[in-house]
Amino acid sequence: MKVYFTGSIKGKYKYIDNYLKIIEIIKDKKFSIISDHIIKTTEDQISLETKEGRLRFNKKLESWISSCDFMIAETSFPSISVGYEISLAIRLGKPVLILFSEGHAPSLFAHFKNEKLVCEKYSLETLKDIIDDFINYVQGTEETRFTFFITPEIALHLEEISKKEKLPKSVYLRKLIEKDIKVRNK
Repeated sequence: MKVYFTGSIKGKYKYIDNYLKIIEIIKDKKFSIISDHIIKTTEDQISLETKEGRLRFNKKLESWISSCDFMIAETSFPSISVGYEISLAIRLGKPVLILFSEGHAPSLFAHFKNEKLVCEKYSLETLKDIIDDFINYVQGTEETRFTFFITPEIALHLEEISKKEKLPKSVYLRKLIEKDIKVRNK
């Protein structure tokens, strides 16, 4: 599979370890990942680029996104460019995993209803499980993705458990359901 990774170039100085961990997880799966444009580019290089150079790069970026199987976007540091790339991927029907390690999901995407768009808060400890779940979803090995509304009290409880247990809320819920299935099948 081919994966397109994006994140803020300005924010990579704060989140470089997170970016590299995401890339490592994808490479460990023997997937091809497009990430050098984020990891190897500096703000200075971008500011010195000519208008023609920026247009050439944009065509290359569009080609990368249209040829990928899915996108992973690290959005802890806000970036209009990353938002543009996510929007392009959604328009092209690509599954997109939006990751953020602090605060909240990007406001423009947090409430956007699209089954191919998944927003997840992560820590370095939960990152692999979140990415694995998303890849399973993309590959169709998961039977169903199920979304439902919860009360603020339930949301707070899930957030506390997620932090305490250092695992994604979806993994916690899935384990509860699997445990219930085992009890019922005895």
